Amino acid sequence: MKIKNFAIFSGLIICGLAANAICNIEHHQAVEKEIFQFSTNSSPLSYENRLSPPPIPTTIDFCGEPVPIDKYWVKEGLDRELIIQCYQQARTLLSFKRSTRFFPIIEKILIEENVPVDLKYLCIAESNLENVVSPAKAAGFWQFMESTGKNYGLEINEQVDERYHLEKATRAACKHLQKLKNQFGSWALAAAAYNMGENGLSKKLQEQQTSCYWDLYLNEETSRYVSRCVAYKLIFENPDLYNIRINDTEFYRPIDYKEVIVDRTLEDLRIYCIENNILYRQLKELNPWLRSSKLTIPAHKTFTLKVPEESNR
Repeated sequence: MKIKNFAIFSGLIICGLAANAICNIEHHQAVEKEIFQFSTNSSPLSYENRLSPPPIPTTIDFCGEPVPIDKYWVKEGLDRELIIQCYQQARTLLSFKRSTRFFPIIEKILIEENVPVDLKYLCIAESNLENVVSPAKAAGFWQFMESTGKNYGLEINEQVDERYHLEKATRAACKHLQKLKNQFGSWALAAAAYNMGENGLSKKLQEQQTSCYWDLYLNEETSRYVSRCVAYKLIFENPDLYNIRINDTEFYRPIDYKEVIVDRTLEDLRIYCIENNILYRQLKELNPWLRSSKLTIPAHKTFTLKVPEESNR
């Protein structure tokens, strides 16, 4: 009898535990349903992130050359870059804000050097309009390697690195790109060679027996490079279409400065700044090519420094 009573008691406990478990499951399901309903029924004003593919025009050109958007790999490659740039908002927004400070300088030089203005977008693809240094030690807006920079007349040493001199580096980039265009026959291939090196591109063209950038099978970086530049062109030329909303007052404006020719060694640029009522920070930001606190100037040589106008001091 004791055994029978124990079995009944144990059964009642098990049934109770099972019932409690079922109630808990039903409760959790009800809570999850309530949360889900709350999420899906929320007002659009409380969550505005809407995923939609950026529009792609039916005809596109880059540097005056048609982009063969009818080829699926070209269209899908451009689609990828547009999605990345449109949804990578921080980087794209900063590029827009900086462009009003630096594009006027770059565009003027591109026109003077007779190269397509579209090539300004290489600066965004390369550096996002920042004086950065790559893991391979390429530097400046145009990401010149030291050897290439020196080949085009840029002075590079412990005190001076003209890869960070926007005007001089832009003229050097124009000369380099013109050389690549003459060598490879198109601006798209010139841009590709700028990214991966002319020897590497020459090898790929020979191996694959094609003369069209868009038909080449390349490493991922270079295969995306020109598409990225085209994506930037589309976004910058059609900000409303890509829902870019920046007030005029929010762009970074050019900094007013005057130029001073220096023909003697400056042992300490900080002392030079104090003597001329200039902030050292302003001098370095206006002249990022100054890589030391000293500027040695040989006989019969001069450097031109940008210094802030009185109103900016």
